[in-house]
Amino acid sequence: MESSRPLGAGWLLNGLWNLLGIDTALASRIDGRRFRTDIERTIFALVANRAIAPSSKLAAAEWVTRDQVIPGLDALTEQHAYRAMDLLVEADTQGAVQEAVFFSAAHLLNLEVDLVFFDTTSTYFERDEADDPDGEGSSLRQYGHSKDHRKDLPQIVIALAVTREGIPVRCWTWPGGTNDQTVITEVKDGLRDWRLGRVVTVADSGFSSEANQTYLRRAGGHYITGVKMREGSKKADQALARQGRYQQVRDNLRVKEVRLDGDDGRRWIICHNPAEAERDHARREDQLTAIRDELARIKTARAADAKKAKTKAAKTGTRPAAPSDAPHRKAECALRDHPSLGRWLKQRPVTGRLSINTAKITAEARLDGKYLLATSDPDLSAEDVALGYKNLLEAERAFRTMKSTLDLRPVYHRLDERIRAHVLLCWLALLLIRVAERRTEQTWPKIAAELGRIHQVTLTGPAGSLQQTTRLTDTQTKLFKDCSVSLPPKMSALKTSE
Repeated sequence: MESSRPLGAGWLLNGLWNLLGIDTALASRIDGRRFRTDIERTIFALVANRAIAPSSKLAAAEWVTRDQVIPGLDALTEQHAYRAMDLLVEADTQGAVQEAVFFSAAHLLNLEVDLVFFDTTSTYFERDEADDPDGEGSSLRQYGHSKDHRKDLPQIVIALAVTREGIPVRCWTWPGGTNDQTVITEVKDGLRDWRLGRVVTVADSGFSSEANQTYLRRAGGHYITGVKMREGSKKADQALARQGRYQQVRDNLRVKEVRLDGDDGRRWIICHNPAEAERDHARREDQLTAIRDELARIKTARAADAKKAKTKAAKTGTRPAAPSDAPHRKAECALRDHPSLGRWLKQRPVTGRLSINTAKITAEARLDGKYLLATSDPDLSAEDVALGYKNLLEAERAFRTMKSTLDLRPVYHRLDERIRAHVLLCWLALLLIRVAERRTEQTWPKIAAELGRIHQVTLTGPAGSLQQTTRLTDTQTKLFKDCSVSLPPKMSALKTSE
């Protein structure tokens, strides 16, 4: 035996790649004078690497050459990988590659794009300094609000639109300091150019400004957005104050629709989850118990210090000195500044002492288990609006997959074009694994682990050499068939000695 390398997962991804017409879509967008078979194979190899064994481009080149069978590609160099990335991002001007790939996949999968779910995330770089926004070479890596809790590192902001089935539609990349409220116009314009038809954009409360909602309604579009309930929005307060009956739509979901005077064209849906309400109440009571215990401890400690000072003065026959209050004030400051407990406290203006804010507790109790939605769609039922918004979790799940399974972060690339290409490769890998998951009804890690046991073995002897695929189990065979991908050949590359 000369060598043995994994084949199965790469073979499945390659089958889906061709089945979805991604190879043809790339050929239609990349300049034919520069596009060759090896470029398409290289892009696929980099996508497969992200899905199977995410690594740097140098490590990916070695992985393709030595560790993994990539159909149609025997070897890869780092320089060749970077050239393919440059061609890919150059061709994706205004999302051209993503458009061609998505419509090819949508036609095959018969995807519904009446609801498009949109969200953003951030991912960081392993470096201390941000780029000069006006500098040459790179300007994407900037400091900003980090959703990875790495505010010490520069980052980029990534947006993703997905269908209700979790299939990625398109991705965007912006500088790390980009605010969520400022990107919705670019997203709306980009998808409008695709002529998807009647689309309802679903986004969370970070995109729910009046300006964004108005823009989403342009050209006949509609929106479903979450609405922040705790920031003093006058209309949100009015919607929550309206009386009415809830409609039971699921075991743990009730909805109530209200309309406000002078707010034509917008519907408000109040959603209530009884189980979540109980959790909110229990969580708050646990926090209040902790606060009461800590306030009682501080009061007891302060009284004990005063008693000690009085006892000491009685023994010495002197006037009792006031004990130091610094330790107790320090404890009160720590409690006031606590990230979860401090919200339930108020500080008295004269004494500076802390007490529980009962008005805050009463206001929060009204919101237990509730979330508020706004929609401009006149036809969707209140139930469909609520359930549609819950499917926004698909966008969040896509980000988790990109960050964990596909190792989107941390990013080591320096040039803006390479950074955008890296995100595009992750987007393509996400498309392939979501299709595989949808067709097999299994998670990608489980699929990859099972198919990773299929090897291509190269045998050599006096008569020549051949490549043989290890015997497939019934489980492995079913995975290929569920995805409509042909089985790997039992034997190939037969060469006889002359």
